[in-house]
Amino acid sequence: MKIAFASKDNIHVNEHFGWCKKFYIYEIIADSYTFVKAIDSSIEIEDEIDKLTYKIECLENSDILYVQQIGPKAAMMVKSAKVFPMQSSKENEKIEDVLTSLIKMKDNPPIWMRRLI
Repeated sequence: MKIAFASKDNIHVNEHFGWCKKFYIYEIIADSYTFVKAIDSSIEIEDEIDKLTYKIECLENSDILYVQQIGPKAAMMVKSAKVFPMQSSKENEKIEDVLTSLIKMKDNPPIWMRRLI
């Protein structure tokens, strides 16, 4: 399962999807996770749909997108790309905590996670 985090520092989930300049991709395998890579998603595009489409392409087949905020139109576009958007439950949530929580969730996965594992 691959997770793309919208982050300024690769420590916290602290970026809005549409304004995010970098995505940090992690992969969960069994009961551990590894950092895969950082992807530069900064681009100067005026058209909102084109910009969101580009951001989604930057996710490189991630299964989950984890962001501080995401607008309703962007969330629908992300879902259409078969990526599950998740919004941080608190400000400056740590990526490490999210990954640990997702690993624990696999023991009794919610419906949305079942299709990923």
